[in-house]
Amino acid sequence: MRKEKWKMKDERWKMGRLFVLLLISHFSFLLSNAQTLTGSIQSDILIPQDDETIDAEKEDDVQTNTYVGLSLTSKYADAGVRIEYLDHPMPGYEKDFKGWGVPHFFVKGKTEKAELTAGTFYEQFGSGFILRAYEERSLGIDNSLLGGCLTLKPMKGVTVKALSGKQRRYWKWNKSLVSGADAELSLDEWIPVMQHHNTRLTVGASWVNRYEKNDAEVFADATHKVNFPEYVNAWDVRTSLNHGAWNLLAEYARKTDDPSYANGYIFRHGSVAMLSGSYSKKGLSLLLQAKRSENMSFKSTEDPVKAVGISSAINHQPAFTQDHAYTLPALYPYATQLADGEWAYQTELGYNFKRKTPLGGRYGMTVKMNYSYVRGIQRDFTNDRSYQTLAGTLDLAGTGGYTSPFFGWGDQTYYQDLNFQVSRRMTKDFKLFLMYMNQRYNMTVVEGHGGMVHCDIFVADGKYQMSPKTALRAELQYLFTAQDEGDWAFGLLELSLAPHWMVTVSDQYNVGMTHIHYYQGLVAFSSGAHRLQAGYVRNQKGYSCSGGVCRYVPASRGFTFSYNYSF
Repeated sequence: MRKEKWKMKDERWKMGRLFVLLLISHFSFLLSNAQTLTGSIQSDILIPQDDETIDAEKEDDVQTNTYVGLSLTSKYADAGVRIEYLDHPMPGYEKDFKGWGVPHFFVKGKTEKAELTAGTFYEQFGSGFILRAYEERSLGIDNSLLGGCLTLKPMKGVTVKALSGKQRRYWKWNKSLVSGADAELSLDEWIPVMQHHNTRLTVGASWVNRYEKNDAEVFADATHKVNFPEYVNAWDVRTSLNHGAWNLLAEYARKTDDPSYANGYIFRHGSVAMLSGSYSKKGLSLLLQAKRSENMSFKSTEDPVKAVGISSAINHQPAFTQDHAYTLPALYPYATQLADGEWAYQTELGYNFKRKTPLGGRYGMTVKMNYSYVRGIQRDFTNDRSYQTLAGTLDLAGTGGYTSPFFGWGDQTYYQDLNFQVSRRMTKDFKLFLMYMNQRYNMTVVEGHGGMVHCDIFVADGKYQMSPKTALRAELQYLFTAQDEGDWAFGLLELSLAPHWMVTVSDQYNVGMTHIHYYQGLVAFSSGAHRLQAGYVRNQKGYSCSGGVCRYVPASRGFTFSYNYSF
């Protein structure tokens, strides 16, 4: 048995060496024929300090996430590598990130009608409901695929993709094989009358398969042994219609039985349906969206430990909630509930009052209203036994779990956000932004504890242009709530000295319960493609989110440095 393992490792090592040699030879060829050489360096560093007040612990003398990337392109071939050093990763990055190496490498051959990529690559089908391999460093996400991807454009208006590979999980690749195909047709390319009337019509279809042969005995609890399906298939259909200022997108995806720790090991299909419409014309914009999903957690592993959290995710679902850039509106961010399912709605209306009108004034004014609402779906369980995901209650393991009428609402609101924004230039040198936000955040659903949090949030952001190269910006924010830790206040001052310097100081203070200050002082210098930032920070623990995907970040304190360079 041991000899067989060593033989397999030796085979993998030989394959790895062969690929590296091919990559080096490809780079050598490109260097002699390259049209473009690009690269980037990103390094974030924290010198941590202990702080018992906020539960910040000094685990290493220096923590850093450093990425160095290099890409070469020519007429018929591209190649790229990225070195990552996370031997002492920044707070919020699990111990699994610890290490360094070259996890991203690829070679690509291309012609006018075809592209073939070998190595690691990123890809998305449609809105990502069944496949989204992407990188989001702020969240620690890199679920690239190691394998091959072929893109064909055999005729005008037709794009076909086929891919297969194993998905990255930290410094390894899961053993499941993820394969898929996608076809997209731009029908307006074939119909001249549509082009004449500024109309574009696109239809698409996708299929993704996960194959994993699992011989291990995995138990859902003391009495249920899980018999995982070797193949899990998912498919997606979509259409997009754009006419002038109007745009309409409809998409539906479905997944076969996929028992997992996230859904309580039930054997039930998953599905998601989305309808999105928008209108955008100078001075006016409107967005209306609705999405229903259930049981759509899709991972590239059946291992109950590796499948927890945001790692190993094959697909992605947008949250249909606004990603807030201001600190206090982003204090309670929403995370999409993939396993349990949800009804999500969002609408946004924006209007620009013209200059020299009664409401627009001398310089004009922009107003915007955004409303997001997320609620659970109705689930009628197959028996009267309890059912609770991610909490160890697995009484429905091995069954179909529940039935769910399509238009049925559950009995819980997961999230609600109603906000109004006004942006107006008061004078030639002073611009003011105001925002009011009413929020309901079901902390129990999103974080597993805490109940419903009701918030009223006020934001004022003013920017004064002191001279052509000097600007001073100030933020004042306040959050009212009787739940969780009570009220919060936030203040910020930012001085810009163009084109090189920026100085920022801020403080987030808990008025309600803890009376703790979370402060930052940062100095940034930019010159050409270089940007260097240094400062001292005291960061609150909480969740960092983007597009409905969230990662828990522990509290931290210390000196921070960052350097970015691209060429």
